[in-house]
Amino acid sequence: MWSLSKITDIIHSWLTETFNPTWTLIIEMVIVGVGVIGLFAVLGLILVIMERKVSAYMQIRLGPNRVGPKGMMQSMADTVKLLVKEGMTPDGADKFLFNFAPFIAMIVAMLLMAPIAFAKDFQIWDINIGVLYITAISSLNVIAILMAGWSSNNKYSLLGAMRSGAQIVSYELSAGLAILVIVVLTGSLQISDIVAAQANGWWIFKGWLPAWIAFLIFMIAVTAETNRAPFDLSEAESELTGGFHTEYSGMKFALFFLAEYINVFIVCGIGATLFLGGWMPFHIGNWEGFNHVMDYIPSSIWFFGKTFFLIFVIMWFRWTFPRLRIDQLLNLEWKYLLPIGMVNILLVTVIAILKWHF
Repeated sequence: MWSLSKITDIIHSWLTETFNPTWTLIIEMVIVGVGVIGLFAVLGLILVIMERKVSAYMQIRLGPNRVGPKGMMQSMADTVKLLVKEGMTPDGADKFLFNFAPFIAMIVAMLLMAPIAFAKDFQIWDINIGVLYITAISSLNVIAILMAGWSSNNKYSLLGAMRSGAQIVSYELSAGLAILVIVVLTGSLQISDIVAAQANGWWIFKGWLPAWIAFLIFMIAVTAETNRAPFDLSEAESELTGGFHTEYSGMKFALFFLAEYINVFIVCGIGATLFLGGWMPFHIGNWEGFNHVMDYIPSSIWFFGKTFFLIFVIMWFRWTFPRLRIDQLLNLEWKYLLPIGMVNILLVTVIAILKWHF
């Protein structure tokens, strides 16, 4: 199977030979940081145009079609517009928190990139508690939203932030229970171990019914956590004008906008890793010939293909289901998803103990 480890080994060897260990570590951190920022920029451009084209297709219209070939440069034009637009700060706002909130949203997104395996042997930090790290760091995103809503000194922003806080805290429970199903089946919190455990088949197939239930709960919960429709109550335009970022403009608004799309990519990458094998090709048991053919496809293509498929599904949700009311949203979590998730954990524990999975 193709591996990107040779590239990282060459860079590390050259830096080790040229600089002392301290400078080698610093330079490697800078390279990783620049790489993540570059990935953010590219993903932002791709996901925005993808969102607009997918929505246009589902509504039987063209979507962006003026800027560039078939409108593909529309995201670049939007980026330039946001860069040159003046950033306003309301008179009654807490200026420090108001300006700091967008950066917290981006910092959280950058931290979440660390344990994700983008390809075979291509991972920023293979921490042994990778799944726990992801669930812990992702919880910090609500701080940026609450900070933005409160510091804006706007009742619509505050109401949107409070809605979002209740929504994210609630749905984190179901998302956590869904992730625990895979942890129980794998017996490890480490991302590399979870991917390696799917060498003879992805967990969504090997884990029987509990894995399917966990996958459905996970997709619903992360859609709510990322404030995507039909769970976008925190920025419901018809009620709150713009939600927690009503008062933001220019680059500060762009950072929130970008963070939302990056978070969608991250949660879909995590879903692809946990349930669909991450960078692991599609293998079927002991079918050596078939598995060998699948190994010819580069691991990075497997990872990004699965991730973008899940992103498409989340975008599909937006144009299929109507927006829920806040009481319906919380009822769905506390009365349905959470009890089902808890029963599912018991079921998968029995399956794991008796080794009934493949």
